[in-house]
Amino acid sequence: MRYLFILFAICGMLLTSCTEQLPETDKEETVPNPPVTAEPDPVLPKLRIEGRYLKNEQGKTINLHGFAQTYSPFFNQNAWNNYDVAGCLRYNKTMIDNILAAGWKMNFVRMHMDPYWSDDTSKPSVRYEGHERFSTTRFKKYLNEVFIPMAEYANEKGLYVVFRPPGVSPEKIAVGDDYNLFLEQVWSIVSAHPKIRNNTGIMFELANEPINILGPDGTYASNGQGHFDRMKTFCQRIVDKIRENANNIIWVPGLAYQSSFSGFAANPVEGTNIGYAVHAYPGWYGSDTEEASVELGGTMGGGYESFQRGWNAQVKPVADIAPIMVTEMDWAPAKYEASWGKSFTGTVGGAGFGANFKYIADMTGNVSWLLFTECHRLAAFTNKAGTPGRYTFLNDPEACPWPIYHWFREYAEGQTGAAGELTNLQLVGVNDNLQILTGGERYLITEATFADGSTRHVTGETRFHVSDESVVRIADNGIMSALKDGTAVVTATYTPPGGVTRKITVTVHATTFPLTVGMFNPSIFATGTFDEETKTLITGQWGFGGWWYNKGVDLSGYKYLVAELGNDNNASVSFRLFDENNYWSQPALYDFSNGRKVVVELDNMYKQIGGQQVKLNPSHIYIIGFWSSGGKPIVIKDVYLTDKPT
Repeated sequence: MRYLFILFAICGMLLTSCTEQLPETDKEETVPNPPVTAEPDPVLPKLRIEGRYLKNEQGKTINLHGFAQTYSPFFNQNAWNNYDVAGCLRYNKTMIDNILAAGWKMNFVRMHMDPYWSDDTSKPSVRYEGHERFSTTRFKKYLNEVFIPMAEYANEKGLYVVFRPPGVSPEKIAVGDDYNLFLEQVWSIVSAHPKIRNNTGIMFELANEPINILGPDGTYASNGQGHFDRMKTFCQRIVDKIRENANNIIWVPGLAYQSSFSGFAANPVEGTNIGYAVHAYPGWYGSDTEEASVELGGTMGGGYESFQRGWNAQVKPVADIAPIMVTEMDWAPAKYEASWGKSFTGTVGGAGFGANFKYIADMTGNVSWLLFTECHRLAAFTNKAGTPGRYTFLNDPEACPWPIYHWFREYAEGQTGAAGELTNLQLVGVNDNLQILTGGERYLITEATFADGSTRHVTGETRFHVSDESVVRIADNGIMSALKDGTAVVTATYTPPGGVTRKITVTVHATTFPLTVGMFNPSIFATGTFDEETKTLITGQWGFGGWWYNKGVDLSGYKYLVAELGNDNNASVSFRLFDENNYWSQPALYDFSNGRKVVVELDNMYKQIGGQQVKLNPSHIYIIGFWSSGGKPIVIKDVYLTDKPT
């Protein structure tokens, strides 16, 4: 990821400086712009963005699947050095050939226009490689000599190309700062090139992993509508520069290392052919890391439900309006030391990262994605199953290469992996009764079993019926929302093509303040624990545990909310309510101090913003729970709504 890239880039630069002087042609000189010519003839079928989908000329939805290349000696196993253009091209073309020869069904490659080629090496090294030492002359030279030849070669091999600009984003950015101007300059040069302009085989990812942006309140942050409004302006400036030259497809990054996108839904980047570039690693969006799964048994702080909620909060808002491309993603057990993300494949609906990522991407319906494993590893892949106890990174089913190799083949060949008569239909991980948080969501997954023993997740093809839609509503994709406390019966019906219909039912109970494992989250911030039998919460340091209502819970029908403790307050405990779907927003705060009870007057709740009191709306509350200094037991006697003063 970003920081190792910075270290590797500096190491590569130092290694090069210890070998030979730069060739004369690498010295700063004037490089003329290429002459304007007719638009290049497309080598690959033309693609465009229409609504929330990437489509071909026939109007068919296309989701791409691929890998990534970086053009510097370190990331190329030091197979060439000292600005050896021929060596760089030879190595990376060979990697493409060998990856395809190994049977990988790839149809796009993310190409990093590495600052190794565009840095002015006469200047001192800096923390962030990319814009600080950028040489326009060198960039134009090697755009012609390295990046375009590689893009043309990839297109000839059936691979669409996504260019990524040199280096990584600084930790703090601002509209109109030097990094914003640098990106405008880079993409103005790239989009004006006659071999790139309007070439539908080449797309642009505007930046790599922005983190925090300067907001209208004078702070740097990665969330909040004001900060997203500034991010929209930051990106819009770059898009407008590109659109002066070309209409290539553009992928817009989010904040927080490209994990945060929600604010774009209210204020999206404007124009045609615009999608969003997402990064996804274990531990992000509430997904499982290897460590969390071992510590928590894969049942708390991760797994499918938590991952889906995080995705819905941060990515779904833009996936609802534009296509998504995941331009970094991998996982593997840490013992292999071969992946950025440390987790395991797991199972759909249960613990693990990989299987749940694929399911979420498939259900979203407009997600292109790649495998971020290094090219030399992909090229060495052989489709030979490993032996339990003797697995390697490439053949362990719990590491990313083995399952993704087969998933990509299924995508390419349109396989379903199922044959014969439908023999069983089940709701994954659900028995006859299911609890759901009022104002929250649960995610039903239907799995069909066929006569040949194969299984397939058929949620998107399942029809759901609810006995009482005033209590629970459910969408065709299995996302179930609880509207009020109560009970309803959900019936799932699936009919395979030409087969016999099967049904399965589940009774759903909706409640607002359940004190049960799985419904009460002790780790909304910092890792905590909750004992259902004793109703005891122990938060992590400065931690928070409670209830997160993704759809928001409506408390406006009541006058009071009461929270009672069953023991003395020895951990600075406070009761908090948030009217934004974001833990980092400001809450209404009620200290227990030396008492055991707090009474919240629901129509008179206030939070502090910029030294001013702002009233909360009780009809849209997203997070409720207990904050503490951590490490000490908090016995929760009761939390309830009432119209009577207490």
